[in-house]
Amino acid sequence: MNYDETITWLYSFEKFGIKLGLDRIKFICKKLANPQNSYKIIHVGGTNGKGSVCRFLQSILTTSGYKTGVFTSPHIQRFSERFIIDNKEISDSDVVLLFKKIKPIIDEMIKIENTPTFFEIVTAMAFLYFKEKKVDFAIIEVGLGGRFDATNIVKPLLSIITNVTLEHQDILGNNIDDIAFEKAGIIKNKIPVITASKNSALEVIKKIAVEKDASITIINDKSWKKIKGGVDWQEFLISGSIKEYFVKTSIIGEHQGENIALTIETIEKLQMNGVYITDEAINESIAKTVNPGRMEIVSFEPIIILDGAHNIAGVSYLKKTLKNDFVYNKLILVLGILSDKNVKGMLEIIAPICDVIVTTKSQNKRATEPFKLKEITEKLNLKNQVIAKNKADEAVKYALSIAKKDDLICITGSLFTVGEARDYLVK
Repeated sequence: MNYDETITWLYSFEKFGIKLGLDRIKFICKKLANPQNSYKIIHVGGTNGKGSVCRFLQSILTTSGYKTGVFTSPHIQRFSERFIIDNKEISDSDVVLLFKKIKPIIDEMIKIENTPTFFEIVTAMAFLYFKEKKVDFAIIEVGLGGRFDATNIVKPLLSIITNVTLEHQDILGNNIDDIAFEKAGIIKNKIPVITASKNSALEVIKKIAVEKDASITIINDKSWKKIKGGVDWQEFLISGSIKEYFVKTSIIGEHQGENIALTIETIEKLQMNGVYITDEAINESIAKTVNPGRMEIVSFEPIIILDGAHNIAGVSYLKKTLKNDFVYNKLILVLGILSDKNVKGMLEIIAPICDVIVTTKSQNKRATEPFKLKEITEKLNLKNQVIAKNKADEAVKYALSIAKKDDLICITGSLFTVGEARDYLVK
């Protein structure tokens, strides 16, 4: 098979949906001689901020001379974005080679009626890829939840739980405590855990850390402070366990201070265990880290922001950033949300600050119909104008047609919507 045929084969497994559990991924990895045990791992879970923390960590470790892989999901534009080593995406040829090695195992599983999911196959590919490329470190992002997520067969040096808010309640539980319990499932015996969780979620995580005899470091509001910032940059004072750091980042949103604090705390833990990393590497790497599709500015006249906020917490962060960090005449929102999200709750947060809302949908099967989004928005009885467009590119094209130079266009609601919009804007 060539690359396109390989990708088609992989996506054919999406029809099996989400099946949490570790038996299938363990079966695949055992057949591959457990490649995930061949390198040092940092396991990153939580609700929001996982991608940013992964990117910051990889940048620092790569700058410090360590060959570092990152596995994240979902991708924004290209499947290859899921597998990165030292800022470089996996090649098409390497995807095909991995496929050839893993397909016989999958065929065997299908025969015994133990078919794996798309994410389980892709996770196994990442583990094998990092082994074959002989990485020093792999930063592995949890896909969904934690306890029964396919990534949770790793034996990490450190576990990170960014924060815990309501998400995937149909799978993870109806309340914060239940979701925190699932997220805390990545905590391993005697393996340190770092978290920015708060309130009852933190109490759940602390309890499980005690049960696992895992030391816990808590990032809170005293761990970081925004010093100053502009439209496309901000500077923070980070209070680590060892010392204080003044760092600058081009990733917008005040909440990045929390993500950077988690990152630096992780780096200090590595330093205390003999991993050589300088302050210069930390500062340089944080300054140059980018995270496409997450608070990403792609134009200035008008300002266009791409942000894959897809839950209540993410939309709340986005609203705060738009209100506090930007000056504009009109706010034009291009919005596409998956139907299994808290659509009404997200709209109640973001819609009141918008002048025009262009509802749309991505090609994802779970996408809410644009006219349904329009109907929900109009029932909020706000004074904004609401327009429905069937495709993301049509929605972006319309937003651009009505925007003036001093307006702001924000494209959000789903990483899938953002990815399709980004494709259109890049072209």
